[in-house]
Amino acid sequence: MDIVPTAIPDVKVLLPARHGDARGWLSETWRRDCFAAAGIDVDFVQDNTAFSATAGTIRGLHFQTPPCAQGKLVRAVRGSIFDVAVDLRRGSPTYGRHAAATLSAERGETMWVPPGFAHGFCTLEPDCLVIYKMTALYSPTHEKGLRWDDPALGIVWPVANDAAILKAADRAHPLLADLGAVFPATSIPGR
Repeated sequence: MDIVPTAIPDVKVLLPARHGDARGWLSETWRRDCFAAAGIDVDFVQDNTAFSATAGTIRGLHFQTPPCAQGKLVRAVRGSIFDVAVDLRRGSPTYGRHAAATLSAERGETMWVPPGFAHGFCTLEPDCLVIYKMTALYSPTHEKGLRWDDPALGIVWPVANDAAILKAADRAHPLLADLGAVFPATSIPGR
């Protein structure tokens, strides 16, 4: 497995090896010992699948607050996405910064988004299917969001603001400056 560096060392893009022959290929997409060696030693408790019919669909930026903060292992199994993680851990040297990568079904990249980060993605083509594993169960009372187009984040999304397809709630999330301390440094597991 190759590890591709990102702008934030705690966010990792992993490229599992594919073993192929005339029939196609096989890839280990999750293997505890390999991921632990890459610094991702977690227990997953929930898997989600998201389908987006249209290119330019944005989902995010979402996170859950402690004690239900989620780490996510994200990959596209059909199509491709622009995947983003924003550091919300107060006291972190990368607080307010983001890491982004293109994840495609064709190449098989996987992105690890640790707890303490807001996460979102934009579909780069129609009919995208994204799966992600999570380290905490979904909790509606702990679900929060960060404004996807906050200029302070400096995210260059692959779709114009007026062409992006989002649900109304995602357009209404607060800016980073208005968010407050949702992840004090001591609230993050493993810190």
